[in-house]
Amino acid sequence: MSAPPPRSALARPVLAGVVTALVGFTSSFAVVLTGLHAVGASSAQAASGLLALSLTMGLACIVLAWRYRMPITAAWSTPGAALLAATGTVEGGWPAAVGAFLVAAALILLTALWPALGAVIARIPPSIAQAMLAGVLLPLCLAPITGVVVNPWGVVPVVVTWLVCSRLAPRWAVPLAFVAAAVVVAVSLAQEGAAVDAGLLVPRIELTAPVFTVGALVGIALPLFIVTMASQNVPGVAIMRSFGYEVPWRPAMLVTGLGTALGGPAGGHAINLAAISAALAASPDADPDPRRRWVAGVSTGASYLVLGGFSAAFAALVLLAPEAVIPAVAGLALFGAFGSSVQQAIDDPGERIPAVVTFLVAASGIALLGVSAAFWALVAGLVVRTVLHVGKRGSAS
Repeated sequence: MSAPPPRSALARPVLAGVVTALVGFTSSFAVVLTGLHAVGASSAQAASGLLALSLTMGLACIVLAWRYRMPITAAWSTPGAALLAATGTVEGGWPAAVGAFLVAAALILLTALWPALGAVIARIPPSIAQAMLAGVLLPLCLAPITGVVVNPWGVVPVVVTWLVCSRLAPRWAVPLAFVAAAVVVAVSLAQEGAAVDAGLLVPRIELTAPVFTVGALVGIALPLFIVTMASQNVPGVAIMRSFGYEVPWRPAMLVTGLGTALGGPAGGHAINLAAISAALAASPDADPDPRRRWVAGVSTGASYLVLGGFSAAFAALVLLAPEAVIPAVAGLALFGAFGSSVQQAIDDPGERIPAVVTFLVAASGIALLGVSAAFWALVAGLVVRTVLHVGKRGSAS
């Protein structure tokens, strides 16, 4: 093991880790809370879920970065949270959702122990998986637009802040839009003369006994596992590889799978390898010396643990916000993911029709037999693709 770097060399990667955590947390915590509320969590249970996710992904960052001396960072599954928001309450309510989180955790662990499962996921055409995600994201991405009509005085400042910062400081556009939303909430509370209950600001864990139902298994657990793998873990490995780091796949899946299993009863839906935010800790901006960037991974984890202490305050902010303000922030946070998913879904002309069908079914929000639209979108896309492609390869040869 290499000697620890001198203290004078630590400042830059430590700061990079703090920035990684701040950007990752503030850019998408509203999406997480929206998703947890949608599948039946109370305000206390959603706050508990946010705390559980912060703690488990923080510990995952520290363990992986310290053990493998790489800037490996973990994150909560933002696409997974968006999926929850689009799915809504399933039969069995919140306990069934918690059961689905644990099933997703078991599937992640199984991926580490049984590589064939990962191969099955890899065989799902990327266009279909990304089209499903795009369809799930569409209703959430419309929130800033509809919010301007519903509550212009609350939403317009948030949208304008995001737009200006997207030009001047793109990395901070969504976090600063959240700051604008916090100002809107503070002004609203001041005008109403409302007092904030101090009890809402104290972080606490709310455990829920899981219930396992077929609807939650098919409608939440399987789509959650698929989008987490396809939209987070696989891209996360690719991004790290682009900076010269080969992420140890099995240990990474074991750590994130165990983290998901531990956080599930407390309301955490899933943690995974970071994708977009991974570059903040792994790039030369974190440290010119790639051998020192692992410090940024540890710093990211420590920062997530600190931010977890404020999880209840963030949840209270969502609870007290005027109508449409927080959904607007969540929608803005997903614009980038939506655009990327659409691009990947329709990039191959030969896959475009199945991808469009997948997208439309997912965006429709239909629920058949108690199973959410995300599952039926995958089924529809794969059926259409099979019908359109069957026999073509053989005849071409």
